[in-house]
Amino acid sequence: MGHAPQHRIDSPFGAKSTATDVLAGIDLSGRLVVMTGGYSGLGLEATKALTAAGAHVVVPARRPEVAAQALAEVPNTEVDELDLGDQASVAAFAERFLSSGRDIHYTIDSAAIMANPYTTVGPGWESQFGTNHLGHFALVNRLWPAIARGRGRVVSVSSIGHRRGGIHWDDIDFTHGYDKWRAYAQAKTANALFARHLDRLAAPQGVRAFSVHPGGILTPLQRHLPKQEMVDLGWIDADGNPVAAFKTPEQGAATQVWAATSALLEGLGGLYLEDCNIADLASEESTIMMGGVRSWAVDPAEAERLWDLSVERTGVNAF
Repeated sequence: MGHAPQHRIDSPFGAKSTATDVLAGIDLSGRLVVMTGGYSGLGLEATKALTAAGAHVVVPARRPEVAAQALAEVPNTEVDELDLGDQASVAAFAERFLSSGRDIHYTIDSAAIMANPYTTVGPGWESQFGTNHLGHFALVNRLWPAIARGRGRVVSVSSIGHRRGGIHWDDIDFTHGYDKWRAYAQAKTANALFARHLDRLAAPQGVRAFSVHPGGILTPLQRHLPKQEMVDLGWIDADGNPVAAFKTPEQGAATQVWAATSALLEGLGGLYLEDCNIADLASEESTIMMGGVRSWAVDPAEAERLWDLSVERTGVNAF
């Protein structure tokens, strides 16, 4: 069950491929997907592509009425209520789902908040870590009986944002000065480390896990950013148009769908993916916008330490 190294493989897909391209010729009839964030931005495009290929997609949402509206025209979808920032809500959703007796073949953790003003969730957890990481950590562990029966894959949506820094071990909740980007980096590093350690624990039971960077895309995720900041970051021009390197939402949804379904990943796991491929390890000199994954986001010792901290915080551990 060893990990393949973090380097590119021969994939027929790339940065410009769409979720629909990736699923061409793949029949997902009878397969069930649970996807957080499956009703807006990239998640919505992934839901459309997966259902078009025959899958049934369960979309747990913090705002079920908004999700139901967004998915009204998308067949084979169902909406339930889930607030990732509220551990009781995670437990309640998992209990409802498990009571249906169904198996989960693909779990895609796509929902996220980004660079929001400082807030806390639960017992004082910094909100980006508490929602993006601890919410999904508890969700997957609580749904584990159904995930294990499905013998499929878990996909954790990370981001190139992880490259701004790893886990802030001495002050995970930023109680001594909040930096919204550093906190986002920590949460997205956590998403990658979660997949790394989950894969180690889950592989013996026939389930594999991956993390993905979807690419740069303008979606509702940017809701907390003023336009000028996005211009300064080099994401949009003065007229508000995304820069050429940015992807469409259809292209941005491709890597998570590829991670869930590609036959090229059979027998692999715990890897960080980008542009429908395995990412290379980033060199120390590379800039924030260059591709690749930083060592701190795939380090097995960091991954195990984070797992233990997450168990301690949430009180949940399927293993």
